[in-house]
Amino acid sequence: MIQSLLPSQVCEIVQGFLLHGSQEQIINQIIVDSRNVVYPETTLFVALKGAKSDGHDFIEELYKKGVRHFLIRKGSGINIAGKEEGTFIACEDPLSGLQLLAAYQRQLYKNPVVGITGSNGKTIVKEWLGQILGQRFAVAKSPKSYNSQVGVPLSIFGIAQYHQVAVMEAGISKPAEMVKLANMIQASLGIFTNIGTAHEEGFSSQDEKLEEKTKLFEKSKFIVYRKDQVKSARYLEANFEAERLVSWSQEPGATYTLSVKKEIDKSKILLLKPDLSLFTFWVPFTDAASLENVRHAIVAALTLGMEAVEIQEGLDHLKAVDMRLTLKTGPNDSLVIDDTYNNDLAGLRLALDFMAAQRSKKRKVLFLSDMLQVGDAKTVYEEVAELINHHQIDYVFGVGKEIPVLKDKLSEGSVFYPDTESLLANLDQNQFDNDLILVTGARNFGFEKIVNSLQQRIHGTVLEINLNALTHNYNFYKTKLLPDTKVMVMVKAFAYGGGATEIANHLQQLKADYLAVAYTDEGVALREQGITLPIMVLNPMQESFVNLQKFDLEPVVYSPLFFLQLGKFCRNNRLSMKIHLDLDTGMHRLGFEENQVEDLLQLIKDYPELTIASLYTHLVGADEGAHQDYSLEQLELFIRMSAQITENLAYQPLRHALNSAGIIRYPEYQMEMVRLGIGLYGVEVNGKFDQALKPISTLKTTISQIKELKKGETVGYSRKGEMHENGKIATIAIGYADGYDRRFSNGKGIVLLNGHPVPVIGNVCMDMCMIDITGVEAKEGDEVTIYGPGISLKELAQRIGTIPYELLTNISSRVKRVYYLD
Repeated sequence: MIQSLLPSQVCEIVQGFLLHGSQEQIINQIIVDSRNVVYPETTLFVALKGAKSDGHDFIEELYKKGVRHFLIRKGSGINIAGKEEGTFIACEDPLSGLQLLAAYQRQLYKNPVVGITGSNGKTIVKEWLGQILGQRFAVAKSPKSYNSQVGVPLSIFGIAQYHQVAVMEAGISKPAEMVKLANMIQASLGIFTNIGTAHEEGFSSQDEKLEEKTKLFEKSKFIVYRKDQVKSARYLEANFEAERLVSWSQEPGATYTLSVKKEIDKSKILLLKPDLSLFTFWVPFTDAASLENVRHAIVAALTLGMEAVEIQEGLDHLKAVDMRLTLKTGPNDSLVIDDTYNNDLAGLRLALDFMAAQRSKKRKVLFLSDMLQVGDAKTVYEEVAELINHHQIDYVFGVGKEIPVLKDKLSEGSVFYPDTESLLANLDQNQFDNDLILVTGARNFGFEKIVNSLQQRIHGTVLEINLNALTHNYNFYKTKLLPDTKVMVMVKAFAYGGGATEIANHLQQLKADYLAVAYTDEGVALREQGITLPIMVLNPMQESFVNLQKFDLEPVVYSPLFFLQLGKFCRNNRLSMKIHLDLDTGMHRLGFEENQVEDLLQLIKDYPELTIASLYTHLVGADEGAHQDYSLEQLELFIRMSAQITENLAYQPLRHALNSAGIIRYPEYQMEMVRLGIGLYGVEVNGKFDQALKPISTLKTTISQIKELKKGETVGYSRKGEMHENGKIATIAIGYADGYDRRFSNGKGIVLLNGHPVPVIGNVCMDMCMIDITGVEAKEGDEVTIYGPGISLKELAQRIGTIPYELLTNISSRVKRVYYLD
C-alpha cells in the first residue's frame, strides 16, 4: 500500500490536471490491472495502453466495482457522464505518470534499496537475496519478474515504511529504458549479475548494452559484480570510482574471494574477506548457475552488514525459484531438465553446465528453440554449435525458422521442426531410454508442452494448494473491513491441513497482521522457517514458557493461575512478554469470566512484565442466524469487560471477537482486529457468499486398477459393497490413513472422475478405496478429484454429518502438498 495521496498531489506529481471530481479524497492504492481491485474507494486506476488492450476500456467496469479515481490520457475522450462521483486526472502519458508516482513514493522511503540488473539470474539473485536478508530485516522485493517499465513501479508501490530493505529487479531490451527504471529504483546498492546475448538486437553493440544497464548504478553507494566476468568487470572498473566497487571472484584479487568445492549434492564456498578472515558456507546445489547467483547474494548481504553466520542461516532455508532449471522424472528412467523460459547464449551456457553436473546417462539430448533478440544471429549460432559440441550433446531437437543453420555443424541424427506443434506430433516417448534431456527455449515457443509430454506421470495422492485462490479469499474478507482493521489469520492445525509454513509465508507476503497457532511447537516451527509476523499461541503450556520467549511468541492467558505462573516466570528471568487475554463471554471453554475481572486487574498491576497485546473472545454461533441474539449478547459483554480492563491501562490493546463467519454477519463489531480462519481456505460457513470464495485445496489421487464385476458380486472388507448390476469399479490410491474419512464408505462419499460424480462402493480401506465407475469412460492412471473445484467440501461434510474443518484438518502428512500460482 502506498503512502496516501490526494488527487491534487497526483496532479502535481504527474504534471496533469483535474478533469473532473474532488481533489481531497484519499488514495492509498495504485493499480493498472482491472482484476486487482481490493479497496475500490481509495484506489487509483492508471489506464495504460498495451499491445492488446487499452486500460481506458475498463473504466466503466471499474466504476461499477466502486473505483473512483482514474489517471487517464489527455484527449482520450472518456465519457464521464453518469460518473459524477468519479475523480478523473488527465496527463500526456499515463505510463510516465505511473513512473513519476513510483519515483515520488520511492523518495519517501529512506532505507536501502538494492537494484539488480544483468542478462541472466536477476530473478534468482533477487529471490535468494531477499530470503537471506529476511533472516535479519523486513524485506520488500519485486514479485516474480516485475522488472519492466510497468513492473518496477508496481514493485515500488509494494514497499512499506516498515520494510528495512527493498530488493528490486531491473530489465531492459533497448536504449533509454534504464534511465527511467533508475529514476524510480534509486538503487543505493547495485548488483550486476553478468552480460550475455539476451535482448542483443536492441543495441548496436554489447558495449552500448553495458553502458545502458549500468545507468542503474549512477547513484549507488556500492556496486557488486563478479570480477571473473571480464567484459563487465572492465567496464565497471573503468567507469565507476574504485571505492564504490565491491568485486568477488573464484580467484584471489577481488574484494571477496569465494572459492567453491563441489560434493555429491552440495557445495562448500570458502569466503576470504578483505581483512583475511575466513568463513565456510554450505549451499544445497552444485550447478554453475546457482553457484554464481548465490555468491552474488552472499556478497550483497555482506555489503549490507549481515554477519556470515546470519547469511548461512538464510542459505539453509533457500527455496527453489520457479521456472529455473528444475529436474523432473522423464520416460524410461530418463531425466528432464526444465529450462523452458530461458533463451539466450549465457543462459544456454549455464544450462549446459547444469546438465554436465548431473549423473551420467546413456545419451545427452537437447531441445532448443530459435534464439530470439540476440543481435548478430550468425555469430550467436556459431557459438551455440560450439557449446553443443563441447558438451558432447548426442541428439538435438531444434524448433524455429533460424535454428536449422546448425544442421551441418551438429552430429548426424539431429532433427529440426518449424514449430513446437510439429515436433510434438512426431515425438515418441519410447525413443528415450535412460537419457538426460535438456529442454530450453523462448517462452513463445511453448516448450512447457514438451516437458509435460516427457514427464513421467506420478501416481499417488496429492493435495494441491492454489495460492492465488488464497489471495483472492483474503482480499475478499479485506473488502468487508475498514482499511485500518487488522487481520489475524488462523494457521493452527497445519493451516487447516494445507501446510502451515508455506501458507504462512504467503500470508506474510499478503501483509497479514498476525498469525495464530494452537500450540507453541507450531509457532516454533514457523519461526524456524523464517516467518517473522507476530504469532499468537492459543494453548500454551507452562513447560513451553522458555520457547515462547526464545522465539518471540505471544501466548494466550486464560485464567488467574496461568497469568500468575507466566508473570512469575518473566519476573524471575527478568523478561517481558506480550500476551493475549481470553475473555469468556459464553463459549465456556477457556477464558476469564466477568466476575474475575477485578482479580485480573490486580494481576496486571502486579506483573507489569506482561503487556496486554490484545483482548478477545470466541463467538459460539456466529455462523447461524438462530444464535444472533446470543452472539450480540456476547459482543456487548465483551465490549463491557474490555472497557473495564482498558480503562485501567496506560495503553490500548487490540480487541477482536469476529471469526470468518462473524466478519460477514457482524461487521459493525470488527473493532481493531478480526480473526480469519476457515473463510481463508474457501469455506463461507454462513452460506451467504459461497460463490465469492474460491476453494484453495484440491485433493487428488489416481486410479490404480479397473475391474469388471457382475451383478451380485461384493466389494471390499466385510463384503459391504454389492454390485446391483453388471458394471465396473476402480480402486483409487487413497484411504483413511491419508485422511479420507471411513464414513464415506458405501455410497456416502462421491468423487469426481473425468467430470462425472461417482460413488464410493464398499468400505474405505486404510490405503485405498473403491468407486463405482459403471457408465463412465476411464482408464488406469486417470486422475480422480476427492474434493476441490466441482466437488464441494461443504457438501461432502454434510454427507457424513461433520463440518469442513474436520475434513481439511484430517489430511495426513504423508499426502504430498503442492503449492502453485495459476
